[in-house]
Amino acid sequence: MRKILVVNSKGGCGKTTLATNLAVSFAARGADVALADADRQKSSLEWVKRRSKSMAPIKALNWAKAENIGEDKGRDLDVIIIDGPGGLRSELAKSLIAEASDIVVPVLPSVFDWDATLKFLDGISEVKRVRKGKADIHVIANRVNRRSTQLGDLEETLSEKGYPVLCRIGDRVIYAREAARGSGIFDYKDTASADVRSQWHPLLQALD
Repeated sequence: MRKILVVNSKGGCGKTTLATNLAVSFAARGADVALADADRQKSSLEWVKRRSKSMAPIKALNWAKAENIGEDKGRDLDVIIIDGPGGLRSELAKSLIAEASDIVVPVLPSVFDWDATLKFLDGISEVKRVRKGKADIHVIANRVNRRSTQLGDLEETLSEKGYPVLCRIGDRVIYAREAARGSGIFDYKDTASADVRSQWHPLLQALD
């Protein structure tokens, strides 16, 4: 079973948007998917409630309490996407990473965000499971504005520290619109949003 943790200690980086759309991407391909919400705000759980029964099914798991992490995994699942909490504490991070085969870390192209993210990346890189190569880290530049002047600096800084940016996810209105419906960009195959979906290809290939 693939277990993918989406997390960053810095809040507001769009991790729930990434987690829900990742869940949709696997479900749309016919995989049995669960979305585990480890955030006390329970945004992912609310998103699942809004999801239409006509769409590819996604099971909801409540991992908001540390003692619930790992529960209800179910042997019939192919993938669990874990929406990690903001302000992640070190002990909770270890518990979530212990469940993960992949760690997706979204970062905004802002100097304030990447400073905090670098500290977070350094911290989780020292966790035994990551250090031994049992969990891969994938850094994603998220909510990227085409006019951003800091994106190049972000990618250069992260690369120098050993955390190359895997792909860029644009800041587009479609994400908020689909979130309100309990859906994601991979629920549809329309040509209008094809360029948005294509931005995810490097990440999806890395997670295959």
